[in-house]
Amino acid sequence: MANTKTLPATRGTTATKKSGNTGGLSVALSPEQGLNRYLQEIRKFPMLEKNQEFMLAKRWAEDGDTDAAEQMVTSHLRLVAKIAMGYRGYGLPIGEVISEGNVGLMQAVKKFDPDRGFRLSTYAMWWIRAAIQEYVLRSWSLVKMGTTAAQKKLFFNLRRLKGEMKAIEDGDLKPEDVTKIATTLGVKETEVTSMNRRMLGGGDASLNVQIGAEDGSTQWQDWLEDDSESQESMLADTQEHDARMELLQDAMADLNDRERDIFMRRRLSEAPLTLEELATVYGVSRERIRQIEARAFEKIQKAMVNAADKAGLIEAD
Repeated sequence: MANTKTLPATRGTTATKKSGNTGGLSVALSPEQGLNRYLQEIRKFPMLEKNQEFMLAKRWAEDGDTDAAEQMVTSHLRLVAKIAMGYRGYGLPIGEVISEGNVGLMQAVKKFDPDRGFRLSTYAMWWIRAAIQEYVLRSWSLVKMGTTAAQKKLFFNLRRLKGEMKAIEDGDLKPEDVTKIATTLGVKETEVTSMNRRMLGGGDASLNVQIGAEDGSTQWQDWLEDDSESQESMLADTQEHDARMELLQDAMADLNDRERDIFMRRRLSEAPLTLEELATVYGVSRERIRQIEARAFEKIQKAMVNAADKAGLIEAD
């Protein structure tokens, strides 16, 4: 029965895009529409005594009493707001953070078992934090910030640990601070350094941000310089290289087998052989190998120049 119950349409709570996933809880007041007013309104909902909470939870769990579920939700909206305020440092709209926390609260109410003996607030805070943290990780950057539990722990604890070390305003962390944080959180030092640098940037920044010009026609991306080689230059270099290799292959066809082998082993190999090594291979002197190499080079050079001239690849002075 508990799996098929839906939460009620509740007054004074927060509408979210995820309401369908939480059983249909609707909202009459949203923190995005006015945070101060929202905080004032949720203070009007009374806190529940332990026995009250137990009876309401039993009514919801056993009878699907939506009024009971509504009272449990509204009485804990202040808890959500308090937890959400702890995530203001990530630059996200606090109203949306509260909304996500309310989603976690509604999930907690749906799954709360009063017979276990603990209060709803103790149980719900984990659901609230989980919902908020998932939202922060999803929204803070288009690039995924944390894929493992350790990385998520690093993301949400790095600012606190830097504050304790009085390094909150520093750029790159000192090596000893990196080591301490990595040891405390059980992550690699490289992950601490990488996460710190990403967080120093304050999240994503659009390349289309208008800057400078009063008419708004200049964007940040217009001031970025690409240091890499242009496509035109890369294509020209590739075509020139291919043309040279083709000329070389044709020129080497005029060499005899010994000249071609010695030239390739001396000039075209990634690990060229020495004159002495080739002299041993061919049973001749080092000087003879040098002469054969020089003659082969002259033949190839002459053939390539002539072929390039005929193909119009050499500009006349």
